[in-house]
Amino acid sequence: MCEDVHHPIGPNRRGLFVTGAAAAITLGTVSFASGAERRAPARDRKPGSTETRTVRGTLPTGSPDFVYLPVEVPDGVAEFRAAYTYEKPTVPPGTQGNALDIGVFDERGTEPGGKGFRGWSGGARTEFFIRADEATPGYIPGRVREGTWYIALGPYTVAPEGLPYEVTITLTYGAPGRTPRPAYPPERAKGRGRAWYRGDCHLHSVHSDGRRTPAEIAALAREAGLDFINSSEHNTHSAHPHWAELAGDDLLIMLGEEVTTRNGHVVALGVDPGTFIDWRYRARDNRFGKYARKVRDAGGLVVPAHPHATCVGCNWKFGFGDADVIEAWNGAYTPDDEIALADWDSQLVASVRGGGRPWIPAMGNSDAHRDPDRIGGPQTVVLADDLTREAIQDGIRRGRSYVAESKSVELAFSAAGGKGRHAGIGGRLDVDRDDPVTVRLDVKGAPGCTARIVTDQGVLHTSPALPEPGTGTVEWRTTASYAAYVRAEVRHAPVTPGLPGPLTAFTNPIFLGR
Repeated sequence: MCEDVHHPIGPNRRGLFVTGAAAAITLGTVSFASGAERRAPARDRKPGSTETRTVRGTLPTGSPDFVYLPVEVPDGVAEFRAAYTYEKPTVPPGTQGNALDIGVFDERGTEPGGKGFRGWSGGARTEFFIRADEATPGYIPGRVREGTWYIALGPYTVAPEGLPYEVTITLTYGAPGRTPRPAYPPERAKGRGRAWYRGDCHLHSVHSDGRRTPAEIAALAREAGLDFINSSEHNTHSAHPHWAELAGDDLLIMLGEEVTTRNGHVVALGVDPGTFIDWRYRARDNRFGKYARKVRDAGGLVVPAHPHATCVGCNWKFGFGDADVIEAWNGAYTPDDEIALADWDSQLVASVRGGGRPWIPAMGNSDAHRDPDRIGGPQTVVLADDLTREAIQDGIRRGRSYVAESKSVELAFSAAGGKGRHAGIGGRLDVDRDDPVTVRLDVKGAPGCTARIVTDQGVLHTSPALPEPGTGTVEWRTTASYAAYVRAEVRHAPVTPGLPGPLTAFTNPIFLGR
């Protein structure tokens, strides 16, 4: 049986229920039974039989962030399936075209916090299904229970002439089936005790808009010389149970999410298995602090991702008061990474010039989605007490880390002062203001690159280009009165005359003085 339902959304939006602060609207309910059908017991329906409804409508410009389509699901449904299409008219240069995301919430509802959340694929898929035993990647397996489900449509951008869409819902009747108990990767790998460990904490698989399977990602991570990775799919935790068999003594796999809001993206790094963090808010809603706390309550770190990226909705608008770490380098080095690095450095300057503002460490990740995106390019190299979730997170949180473009690049950076005092990356050298301080940077694997010493006063020392095989030592002397912190950068030769070359590596700071 197939039935069409038309849901035009006109200027008066008559018959629509407004949910939240004009952030979402709810359309009329799609029913799968009426009259005698509604009264028929579920056991009388033939197993494997299906019912289908198709909904059509048009979203105007200025539509809210989310449009919910309620679907009355009767008893006895074994599978919920939805497919959608929408028109993509040609638009003039500089004008946004149509882009429509999709996901679903079950009978527990759409309230913020995600109790009813059953999956999200954004714009990466045109259809999905959910059964007790299995679901489309991006979606959570489990019983299709009786009640009102909600297909969530997200009009990311809408062309001037509007966004015509069509959604087709198909229910398959039968026994509910069993949901397998999820298994998750261990929180500990063998490790080397206190050592430097390499990781990439921003990765995408087929469970969001990536094209690689978790198995392919794990294999590439090992090739890249990584010791740890973090699962970070857009707005879903569906990948969490699919990593267990891919971890090993040589690879720690942490679990997370890339919370993809309309005002910026944030990586929830290393949360408890099965944790879902909601994304349905903007900076003006003043909700981000609440969800940042949820990340920390689940044992994770809050990492604003690519804060100066130019894609729609990617630019970070929430401020950094709730951030644990900033992703200052994302994927292949580009001008927006240079801006992010400069912005992070300005925050370091502010942190050492009074006001009690804490400093925020930086990290780098690949944000790899598909070929030719390079996993481990860049990678964060962390000094940790062991190869465990807790120890790696502690090293990242404390800024005991540097970022390198590949496994071939190694840095050692330290500062030494009076009476034999030493400090490493992320530490503080406790010296008087006028005590002499020697800063030392050892570099491996960066042929033709130059090293720079950066302080709160700017770039104060630049080395000559490193010869083959890219190994060298740079020393520089200063005092705490002249430099409140020191950090190191290694850069390729400039591409544009007069501008610095792309990064090869950079460190978090060492602070000088009491």
